[in-house]
Amino acid sequence: MNKPHIICYMMTSLDGRIDCEMTSKLKGVEDYYSTLEKLNIPSVISGRITALKELALNGIFSSSKYTQIDKEIVSKKVESYGYEVIVDTKGTLLWDDGSNYDRPHLILTSEKVSKEYLDYLDSKNISYIVTGKETIDLNRAVEIMYSTFDIKRLGVVGGSKINTSFLKEHLLDEVVVLIGAGIDARRNYPTLFDGLDDSSSLYNLKLKDVKRFDSDAVLLSYDVIK
Repeated sequence: MNKPHIICYMMTSLDGRIDCEMTSKLKGVEDYYSTLEKLNIPSVISGRITALKELALNGIFSSSKYTQIDKEIVSKKVESYGYEVIVDTKGTLLWDDGSNYDRPHLILTSEKVSKEYLDYLDSKNISYIVTGKETIDLNRAVEIMYSTFDIKRLGVVGGSKINTSFLKEHLLDEVVVLIGAGIDARRNYPTLFDGLDDSSSLYNLKLKDVKRFDSDAVLLSYDVIK
């Protein structure tokens, strides 16, 4: 299978929580972005919830018509060294014109997306991949990213659900965690990986490197054992 080298890179509190508002206040948050640059991942992917909070316009797409696509479609609008990839399974997020973003956007949806939403993305000059009948077929999606969009390195940088989806599909090559010097401890807040029902699941890692910053944050780098 030809796919990008995929790194899950996140900042957490000591207890593994990844709530964006909380992590923005952690000691060491300034080290997150400098480390991201050094990881050499020009294309990054975020889940819908993270995108809704940090990337998309306010509101939800609506149309008087709904014509389900029910087939795989790939639309590449621009050539780029790196892409902002967003998972939006049914096609709900709103966007500015694609030319207004520093990094071209690439939307991943399932075949449950509507033709009307794809027309909307076309009008914004935003690229998309439609694959998977009920949910997004991540294995197929990363193959298309590699072959059509020339994405050779991809960072998974947002959301417990998407992190876990890539982990479950054995698509992660590395996990890099910046642990800020603070504890969250709130009940029912998202952790780095979460949501699997199989209690027997265990994903083994091999430690590559440990780095301590002056902020007291610690960077842990692991290879995923497959």
